[in-house]
Amino acid sequence: MKVSVGQFDPSGDVTENIAVMRSLAEEAVSAGAELILFPEESMFTIGKVEGDLAAAVDQHWSKFVQQLSFVAAETGIALIAGGYESSGEERPYNTLVVVDASGRIVETYRKLHLYDAFSYQESKRIKPGDGGLKLVEIGGLRIGIMTCYDLRFPELARGLADQGADLICVAAAWFKGDHKIDHWETLLKARAIENTCWVAAAGTSSSHTVGHSAILDPMGVVQDYLNEEPRGIVTVDVTRRRIDEVREFLPVLRNRRLASKVEVVEAH
Repeated sequence: MKVSVGQFDPSGDVTENIAVMRSLAEEAVSAGAELILFPEESMFTIGKVEGDLAAAVDQHWSKFVQQLSFVAAETGIALIAGGYESSGEERPYNTLVVVDASGRIVETYRKLHLYDAFSYQESKRIKPGDGGLKLVEIGGLRIGIMTCYDLRFPELARGLADQGADLICVAAAWFKGDHKIDHWETLLKARAIENTCWVAAAGTSSSHTVGHSAILDPMGVVQDYLNEEPRGIVTVDVTRRRIDEVREFLPVLRNRRLASKVEVVEAH
């Protein structure tokens, strides 16, 4: 199945962002893709939203999901995109929506690991998800989904691989800063290599986020990528055959030896 990742700089206006996503989806369809992954905050960028965040989420979440469904059905491509979902409290969830090519809402994933790092505290404004790992099947591939900071937690990607993920999709708004592009690229490669599965990553590209969307094969080799382009897509043929080839000569998932308990030895 051909998979695209779409990169752009979301505004504070849901209608504007949907229009950009529709354009990128049409471009992906022209490239033969059956799935397009969009970044975190595709609904709107928090810093660009006017007024109260909770009120904006209450007003726009349902519209965002509905419009995603329309885009998928009208262009004939499945899509994954990030937005903010009302939690019934002051803090909304940071949520990914998966829509199939018919426009049906297949799954939602609420970001588990909030970005409380590098002097930023996402948890002050966002409620952490509690729904666990999420996989969907599209085009014969099992697809695991995660959001941005989740990438730094290898157990999450391993859990998805253990549940049979062929492709891990990462939607992100990865902040700029010292070594941050190195971290992003290294972690994407690590998640692909250690789990011998494909990884697709879509990032927002803005004055404060890195962009650098990419698709990597199960050996961690980048198949196509973007840099800091304000808008664009890349498309790669993601095959089950490549997974089988890599796991034949690099059977790390089969070779694991997990201890049932850890023995602590006290030094004297």
